Amino acid sequence: MYSSEPPAVPHKDYIPTVSVTLPEPYRNSVYANGSELAYEQPQTRTIDLSKPGVLVSAPPRGSSLRPVSDYSATIRTTPVKVEDRRASTGHAHSPSPRPSSSSRRSSPRPASLLALPAVPASTQPTPPPTPPPQPISPTLLASGLPSPTPSLPLKHPPPTPVSWTGPGSKTSLVPSEGEDLDGFHVRNTYAQLEMSGVKGDGYEEGVERTRARIGASRASQFLAESAIGNGTEKSQELDPREIQTLVAVDRYGFFSTPSHDRLVLLPSAPLVKRLAVARAGPSSSKPSAQSLDSVPAAPLPLKEASRIAKWTRMMEPQTRDQGTNTQTWRVKPSKQGKLRLRTYKGIPDRWRPAAWDMFMNSMSETSPAELARLGEQYRDGLDKPSTYDIQIDLDVPRTISGHIMFRTRYGAGQRSLFHVLHCFSLRCSECGYVQGMGPIAATLLCYFDPEKAYASLVRLHDAYGMHTIFSPGFPGLLEAIYVQERITEQMMPDVYGAFKKHMISTTSYATKWYITLFSNSVPFQTQLRLWDAFLLDGTDLFVAVAVAIVWAYRDHITSAAANFETILSLLSSFFVPEDEDSLLLWIEKTLGDNKLRASMAQWRSDWKALVASGQDATALL
Repeated sequence: MYSSEPPAVPHKDYIPTVSVTLPEPYRNSVYANGSELAYEQPQTRTIDLSKPGVLVSAPPRGSSLRPVSDYSATIRTTPVKVEDRRASTGHAHSPSPRPSSSSRRSSPRPASLLALPAVPASTQPTPPPTPPPQPISPTLLASGLPSPTPSLPLKHPPPTPVSWTGPGSKTSLVPSEGEDLDGFHVRNTYAQLEMSGVKGDGYEEGVERTRARIGASRASQFLAESAIGNGTEKSQELDPREIQTLVAVDRYGFFSTPSHDRLVLLPSAPLVKRLAVARAGPSSSKPSAQSLDSVPAAPLPLKEASRIAKWTRMMEPQTRDQGTNTQTWRVKPSKQGKLRLRTYKGIPDRWRPAAWDMFMNSMSETSPAELARLGEQYRDGLDKPSTYDIQIDLDVPRTISGHIMFRTRYGAGQRSLFHVLHCFSLRCSECGYVQGMGPIAATLLCYFDPEKAYASLVRLHDAYGMHTIFSPGFPGLLEAIYVQERITEQMMPDVYGAFKKHMISTTSYATKWYITLFSNSVPFQTQLRLWDAFLLDGTDLFVAVAVAIVWAYRDHITSAAANFETILSLLSSFFVPEDEDSLLLWIEKTLGDNKLRASMAQWRSDWKALVASGQDATALL
């Protein structure tokens, strides 16, 4: 009698308000996401609350309601205007609004969806009762804290029952002593969704549930549970929407739609000439570079197959685990002389995780035992509170959100990103967490599992000088800028003079370059190639990249028509190299100049001396 086809999924921008018929005492206190529900005559549908998010088609006129497994409710859906509300922290990102204080007072949130008063009985036979909800810890009840979020359906149930207060529990269901309740709710949300999964992960943007407690009404709980996976999505054939989404991404998982306001071409012609003393170009040069409408699609390298074969012959296992799986790799001694050249030509994508891990282990001298210890440190940190959790949660959804892995709110990618940043914020009390860490961790998660991504962040922090980049005052950032200015002054005196004339400080445009390792300034495939060389050669690489950009636009900067706005706008753009090989070759030759590298080391020492004497404030543009 009823169609077996699932109903059409509403558009992502359509947010329904669900009105539930409740007994009289609750009639005036039903809220969904803070909005009171109206009670005009509705057009009804039935929902199966035992299968969150599944809408059952409206019954034909004159027929009885369709039976459900637990109980049924009559609802109506109406569009709701969502208001932008600022978070209590004052940050720009806006989480879902909380239910009003009056709603919370009049209708305390139950510990479970089943604790709500029953709806009028269905005319159909009564199904077997649902098991009672999991008990809440007496310790938590005695503390006077708000009840935890209702239990969510498990997408991947744990092998043993999860206890609220059981020893060794890693579910973050109980707040730590003195922990901020908002921070605990963030950690608790990620822990529960890690078990249940998120509906539509990968092809839907998801539902914002950051710190908006699930309200006391059935409507509020239904909206929350409708965003939770029921364990069947990944066991079925690909949905047409999934196929459409997968077709729209490039080889790295990014959507083809442009996501940057100022796209400019980084010309390859100036990069033909090696770095040397150069004067200003023609005064009639244009002050602006060639703009682009969109980021070009990431092409498949022409020699990818042959380079894969070369790297396969060059690499060999170094250590194996107990199952004889390769843990770490090394370069064969007979091929050591070719490593640098092949790295700058671009590591094949399938070899990139092994090569990056090898470079980081070599730079940091990390043993397999140390990597295992970092993995244990990551797992232990998952259940510890961090004072940065709220800010991390605000930044996660806007970190490379154009990537399919990080698209769905609270999806697997966003949960992994939160967990890595959360644990890393506990690592160094001096650095804590800053926004620049997000794109770096997200890039690592594209190639490593969360444990290894965390270990990679630690190695970048300890061995690659990222500690000084993220420490208060950003001393490493200022040091890199000082070295960049000395190279510019020595090799491009007219460009340096233009910066002074128009009062343009290097920090105004280069800060985001260094603090995110160029992850927000060049296309992803270019960023990967820069990281290939960075992990091999160290932090001098990004100083050379910054100098390469200024070198490529030196005629625009020294143009007679250039001014403060044109120069700053140009250097704050998103750069699309005309030829990546030309850019990487120029950088390789620049860093291969031993005289220049010696000067860079001397300038770093000079900067430290200026800081020690208190003269660093006037040493930069």
